[in-house]
Amino acid sequence: MCYLGYFINIQYVSLFFTAMSRSIVRQSKFRHVFGQAVKADQNYDDIRVSKVTWDSSFCAVNPKFLAVIVESSGGGAFLVLPLSKVGRVDKNYPLVIGHSGPVLDIDWCPHNDNILASCSEDTTAMVWQIPDHTPSRPISEPIVVLEGHSKRVGIIKWHPTARNILLTAGSDNLIIIWNVGTGEPLMTMDDHPDLIYNISWNYNGSLFCTTCKDRRLRVCDPRKNEVVAERLCPHEGIRPMRAIFTKEGNIFTTGFTKMSQRELGLWDPTNFEEPIALLELDTSNGVLLPFYDPDTNIVYLSGKGDSSIRYFEITEEPPYVHYISTFSSKEPQRGMGFMPKRGVDVSKCEIARLYKLHERKCEPIMMTVPRKSDLFQDDLYPDTAGPEPALEPEEWMHGRDADPILVSMRDGYVPPKTRELKVAKKNVLDTRPATRRSMSAVDGSSLPCSVGGWAAVAGALGWAWKKQRHCRDDSSGTHPPSKNIQRSQAYPTQTSPPLKSTQHALVKPSLRKGRRGHPRTKRSACM
Repeated sequence: MCYLGYFINIQYVSLFFTAMSRSIVRQSKFRHVFGQAVKADQNYDDIRVSKVTWDSSFCAVNPKFLAVIVESSGGGAFLVLPLSKVGRVDKNYPLVIGHSGPVLDIDWCPHNDNILASCSEDTTAMVWQIPDHTPSRPISEPIVVLEGHSKRVGIIKWHPTARNILLTAGSDNLIIIWNVGTGEPLMTMDDHPDLIYNISWNYNGSLFCTTCKDRRLRVCDPRKNEVVAERLCPHEGIRPMRAIFTKEGNIFTTGFTKMSQRELGLWDPTNFEEPIALLELDTSNGVLLPFYDPDTNIVYLSGKGDSSIRYFEITEEPPYVHYISTFSSKEPQRGMGFMPKRGVDVSKCEIARLYKLHERKCEPIMMTVPRKSDLFQDDLYPDTAGPEPALEPEEWMHGRDADPILVSMRDGYVPPKTRELKVAKKNVLDTRPATRRSMSAVDGSSLPCSVGGWAAVAGALGWAWKKQRHCRDDSSGTHPPSKNIQRSQAYPTQTSPPLKSTQHALVKPSLRKGRRGHPRTKRSACM
């Protein structure tokens, strides 16, 4: 009996600790997400990544293309590759050129996989149409050039839901929102007194948040052209900060403490007094670049010079920001690209894919949830933002907001066919006064008179000219002119100059002998 009682007590103790462990360990379907680099033959090799000292990701990717800012002489350039073109990249592969200064940032249009925007130190932003086929020579003609900044342009962001709305920010501390469809600026904000570090739209594009060198975090309403909320020193360090909007409307930030430790925070923009969460990470100089997935509420953090990628899950339960795991490799990263959810492989339970830039290559890294079943996992893949815009530029400008149009991932995503971006610029000649056109530039169809009318006018002029000559000859007592002169005056051509003064009147003809002794008529030089 004593052995039986001892056995029963052991069972109760084990059940108690099992229940306690279940209450302590957080239940999440993303607890076991792991990162895995692709095989070596699936990398993109021999890419000369840009060495510009600018805290940009240097990489942009969508379900069709991979774009990387590269080193080039004589201006700025970036490389655009189809995702299927893995392996070694030919050194003569055509680049996208057109900027006269180094390219600082690039961004794919969320509503057209063939449209890419870039900004540069040459104070301009450009929008490019990328063909599906491999170009035979460098692409040098952008669809539209956006000129409005006086200093270098370092940030470029597409609107998440409205068609053709593009945001740029430069070192002149200006934020300009453009309508790419017309190539014209819609509004300009000058509320920042110093250099802007980064900008992030919220989920429906009604607001955006910024971080600035003056150590303030701002929330801006672009259509009202005002700052609706701001927080001084969300991180006490003086090094650059980054901020992004979450799907619920909170703001996730990365920065530094006074002791140069890297730190992340979660803030409620309606109450900036206290952070929702604040977490210290490690000591390093690299700025943490956040990449956010709104479908899973997971944030991936990668710092320049780091060799690891940390990822956290944001929830509504304390401590609100939960550390999941870290992907580590041997080589440091120069930049990072983040694939939209439309481009992941649902058959392998891939929830995210990042493109890590090395010094001479680009390495894809897949984030996968381990599942035994080969069926479609509904809990991992809710409907995600599709390529169709929810608003037109005019609707957004008039104050309307809309969430992205969602598409299902059950059968995977198939990119649509190439769609051209049409830029309808206003004719600048419509605003200028009409100028006089020369007769040489006017065609016959625009003349006020027909051919018969011109013949009548020419005949009348010839008759008047002839009568005037006879009157002068009669008054001076001279002989009438020769028949040749009469014939040339009776049928004047259209290009004959009209008489404007008495110097064009006929001079009295004189007779003198020519070479063979025959008399000939001496004509006036004006004839």
